[in-house]
Amino acid sequence: MRLSRYFMPTLREAPADAQIVSHQLMLRAGMIRQEAAGIYAWLPLGLKVLKKIEQVVREEMDRAGAIEVLLPTLQLADLWRESGRYDDYGDEMLRIKDRHDRDLLYGPTAEEVITEIFRAYVKSYKDLPKNLYNIQWKFRDERRPRFGVMRGREFLMKDAYSFDIDEAAARRSYNRMFLAYLNVYARLGLKAIPVKADPGPIGGDLSHEFIILADTGESEVFAHGDLVEMGAPGPDIDWDGDLEPMVNQRARLYAASDEMHDQARFEAEVPADKRMTARGIEVGHIFYFGEKYSKPMKALVTGPDGKDVPIHGGSYGVGVSRLVAGIIEASHDEAGIIWPDAVAPFGVAVVNLRPGTAEVDAVAEQAYKALGDLGKEPLLDDRDDRPGAKFASIDLVGIPWQLIVGPKGVAEGVVEIKRRATGERQTLPLDAALKVIAG
Repeated sequence: MRLSRYFMPTLREAPADAQIVSHQLMLRAGMIRQEAAGIYAWLPLGLKVLKKIEQVVREEMDRAGAIEVLLPTLQLADLWRESGRYDDYGDEMLRIKDRHDRDLLYGPTAEEVITEIFRAYVKSYKDLPKNLYNIQWKFRDERRPRFGVMRGREFLMKDAYSFDIDEAAARRSYNRMFLAYLNVYARLGLKAIPVKADPGPIGGDLSHEFIILADTGESEVFAHGDLVEMGAPGPDIDWDGDLEPMVNQRARLYAASDEMHDQARFEAEVPADKRMTARGIEVGHIFYFGEKYSKPMKALVTGPDGKDVPIHGGSYGVGVSRLVAGIIEASHDEAGIIWPDAVAPFGVAVVNLRPGTAEVDAVAEQAYKALGDLGKEPLLDDRDDRPGAKFASIDLVGIPWQLIVGPKGVAEGVVEIKRRATGERQTLPLDAALKVIAG
């Protein structure tokens, strides 16, 4: 992509009402634009990052055996009346009537819809387990939407739903998602801690939040240091094997956000030199809720003894759009965003310091084509602008590598490369520079 033809409306200063770093930088980098309170248009740069995060989530869900569906944003109120949640959910639900005076709602979550689909088609325990997931826009009418996409009213979420014959099987499904979530966050360059959580309006008796560490996080986190350093299980998991030991290895260590924290227990269970306190951002939540939805909605399957029984369910949410902001909160500096390679909108910015000069243009074009051939998604900064302004905007949007082409370097047969995360610079012949960037 040539920056002269791209749409990247950067700002020198963030609007005064942007209170947190991610909101400020997303507006300044031209990633989003507010259209109404808590509702944002995603501009090209932001959309590229959003789609890359979505794809990482999708790949890890697929790897763990979940199957993708696409559910509607508008849902029938009657389904929520069946489950008993329509009147209980509160003012955050956006309720709508269509032209036939039917009650609809803009889905804040999808337990009812997916349970209705499941009960229509699955009748026997032989067809279990099943885990269906959905990446779709949701709406919750927050009383005070703030912090940009961190707490907006409209948001993109991955929600998965497991269906099992009994509690033991459901907990196996829960364990798959527990470990899959750790892999998601690791691939996004984040340190995530699973903490025991309140199930809230979803319901159930087993729940974990996943909190990523960030100095500007909204919550305080208390955890055993070993849990923080343990990291993700990685891709080589036997998903059909016994995952309980891997889950217990993590779940047995103390971890809590401020709302669930017990200081006495923390001090009793965690050695003084292992106690970690940090700020964090919640970016995922998983639940086992048993028969909460299957009983009232009659989602039954025939068991091995020939009797119909309600299935045991779980739900598993990842805030995809919230993760965009979460990554920025965890990875930025005074110059702007520092994207992990996996989700950066472009891999390399080729910065032409003297566009219109034939020799410089030729090397910049050569580098641009070579990086494209390497699959590095290059952005060619061919704007007729001052070098300082170019560097400032490229740093702001957080592209991981810069390859800088100027008249002095071209005359000497070299280019300069810069790694955004570390600031490290190297001056090399073009072929050598390309090898460094290619890894």
